[in-house]
Amino acid sequence: MVPNQDGGLFTLGRDPDTGRPLVTAKRLAASWLRSEEYGVSAEEVDPSWAGPAPTDSLFFECGQAVLTALRSTLADEPVSLMLTDADGLLLQRLSGSSTLLRALDRVHLAPGFTYSERDAGTNGMGLALADRSPVLVRAEEHYSASLRTYTCAAAPVFDPASGNLEGCVNITTWSDASPGLLLALAQSAAGNATALMLARAHGHRQKQGPRGGVFRMRRDGLEPAVGTMRALSSSWTDALDQATKALAAGRVVAAVGEHGAGRATLLAQAFRCSRPGARILSAAAPAPDDVDAWLSVWTPELAKPDTAVIVENIDLLPAWAAQELKAYAVRALRALPPSDTGTTPALAWAVTATALDAIPRPLAAAVDTVVAVPPLRDRGDDVLQLARFAARQTRLREIDFTPAAERALLEHEWPDNVDELFTVVHDAAVRAERIDVRHLPAYILGRPGPHLSRIEALERDEIVRSLTQPGVTVTAAAAELGISRATIYRRIARLGIARPR
Repeated sequence: MVPNQDGGLFTLGRDPDTGRPLVTAKRLAASWLRSEEYGVSAEEVDPSWAGPAPTDSLFFECGQAVLTALRSTLADEPVSLMLTDADGLLLQRLSGSSTLLRALDRVHLAPGFTYSERDAGTNGMGLALADRSPVLVRAEEHYSASLRTYTCAAAPVFDPASGNLEGCVNITTWSDASPGLLLALAQSAAGNATALMLARAHGHRQKQGPRGGVFRMRRDGLEPAVGTMRALSSSWTDALDQATKALAAGRVVAAVGEHGAGRATLLAQAFRCSRPGARILSAAAPAPDDVDAWLSVWTPELAKPDTAVIVENIDLLPAWAAQELKAYAVRALRALPPSDTGTTPALAWAVTATALDAIPRPLAAAVDTVVAVPPLRDRGDDVLQLARFAARQTRLREIDFTPAAERALLEHEWPDNVDELFTVVHDAAVRAERIDVRHLPAYILGRPGPHLSRIEALERDEIVRSLTQPGVTVTAAAAELGISRATIYRRIARLGIARPR
């Protein structure tokens, strides 16, 4: 198991009988290298014991229901159905084969043990969690020899409300059994678990983030100018100054914080201040199946002169892709010509992530400076200024807001941050010359609280629609809706509706 001379990927070894490579897939190759770096034994697996597995989450409840139903259809098959959390802790294990269960006990593949890559090397569960995508690991592809008796298929499960990785579904069978539809079965079970979580969460769906495609150029006219951003709150400008100084010094900066808070915008503004005239490109992490093409197309831009690259949502990259990106950056840095001033040349790139510890391990060490980008709810002074900018960009002229609309925007907590604000204002600005509360979505007038059911959300929206009509009082709204004045007041309180003043 030897890396290539240029730091790229490698072959894990060859079958002593046939001479054929045992593993050539990049994901598996990268996983083997990480397993070696973690110090995992190549002979006997020795996973960590984490104690009794927690069983009080919605993920566990739904995952167990799916696996229990699946076991009934596979009662006579030599397979084990497993559920892990996002750290690889085995939460549940079901099988109708006592022989298989006894064998799994011998390698500690049982609830309470952790089967992440760091603990057990390359295996189905660990690799599915590391790369955030489904995987089939056949017998000889396991890092530890003690696991080569088995073939495993695993698929990650994501929370449908937050999009967070919750864990994975794993199906294990004997190595001499045909894998056949094993991976498809694991993916189906993971999809069913997500669907059940969505149903039991009253249909509240996650906000779909933008897909990165390949890359895009950030243009001055399409986002707030440096002057506009420097007029925002001190928490924003302090972060901008910190990023600007670090990029000017040739450091790799990670802008961390919540999705939609403006992390990539902050880095773009910092590049404009530190490298005037440079091309600024954004490459957002794509779906797992698109990573290969994504890397091959945009990475050559990293070494071009007068070009700066922002890698968005780098914490969503599979571990193997992060490892390959780091290797490319090392090669690109070596290829840079010496600086005229005698200083060490540096690549102009930065990344965004939710937190430093969420960045894949191969890239986390490359980060020199971490800049925290505050969420919009902590920057109340910025809301109206950003809203006016969004309206102006929509209509290419100034758009007014009524005092009631301004109050509604200021009182909302903006869980999806600046992205949500821009969407709300854009939708209102295309329909009105002066934005009022009746042009805003009904949920903007709702106070923070538990998620509403679909029926409750419809009821809330109808009450808000009536209340936000010009000149309509609470009494008039109750009459229009066919309910009493006392009833509408109770529902306003129960549904968390903030009445426009």
